[in-house]
Amino acid sequence: MADVSAARTKAVFEFKSATLPLIAVILKTSDLDVLAEALDAQLADSPDFFEQEPVVIDLSQLPEQDEDGEAAAQLDFAALRSLLARHQTQPIAVRGGNAAHNAAARAAGLSLAAMPSAPAPRPPAPPAEAPAEAPQIVREVPVPANGTLLIDKPLRSGQQVYARGGDVVVTAVVSFGAEVIADGNVHVYAPLRGKAIAGARGNTEARIFSTCMEAQLVAIAGIYRTNEVPLPDPVLGKSAQVRLDGKKLVIDAI
Repeated sequence: MADVSAARTKAVFEFKSATLPLIAVILKTSDLDVLAEALDAQLADSPDFFEQEPVVIDLSQLPEQDEDGEAAAQLDFAALRSLLARHQTQPIAVRGGNAAHNAAARAAGLSLAAMPSAPAPRPPAPPAEAPAEAPQIVREVPVPANGTLLIDKPLRSGQQVYARGGDVVVTAVVSFGAEVIADGNVHVYAPLRGKAIAGARGNTEARIFSTCMEAQLVAIAGIYRTNEVPLPDPVLGKSAQVRLDGKKLVIDAI
C-alpha cells in the first residue's frame, strides 16, 4: 500500500528549482510617506510597468539612523506591501535586513531571500542622480535560452534592468537616470540617455549599440565614460556603437 501511495504522490506533483524574473526595490528610507511620494513621481508615466510581477524588498541600503542621528524608524511591512501593491507589484520577500527587519517581515507574511552575487565592480555614479531617499527599482532577469533579453517598455529614471548571462535588447527609450546592464551586449533601438553597461562580468568583447547615442554613462568590462566628457558631434544623437580597444573605450558612428 505504501508503494502505491508513493507512486500516486510522485505522479501528482514535483518540486523543482525555478529561475524566475524578479524585481528588487532597493529602499533608501524607512519613511513610507517619502517613499510613496517618490514612487508616485517615478512611475507616473508608466503606471502599468510591472504588471503584477513579484518583488523582493531590498533593505541593504537602508540607513540605520535618520538625518538627526536618531535610530531610524522601524518599517511597517504591512503598509509597505500595500504601498508597493498600488503600483502593480506583488511583494513576496525581503532581503538585506537585520534581525528585527526579518522578524517583522515574517510577521507580515513575507519570506526571507538571500542577497544575490553582485555583478562586476560598477563605475562611480556621475552627478545629478535622483535624491538619496528615492527607491531604486532593479529588474533582475535571467536571460532566456536564446541568450537575449527583450525589453519593450521605456525605462524611467531609477529603473534598472540587468540581463544576467547574455545580451539585452531595448526597443524603447532609456531615460536619464535609468540603467541597462548585461553580461553580454547592450542594444538600444531608441534614445539611450541613461547608463548602459555591457560585459558586466568582465567580457571585454561586449559592445553597446544605440540608434540615438545620448548616454549619461557607458561602460564595458568596468571601463567607463560619463557625459562629463561630451560625445563628439559624429555620434551625439546618432546611431553609434561602443567597444573596447585594449583598455580604451571607442565610440564609432554606425
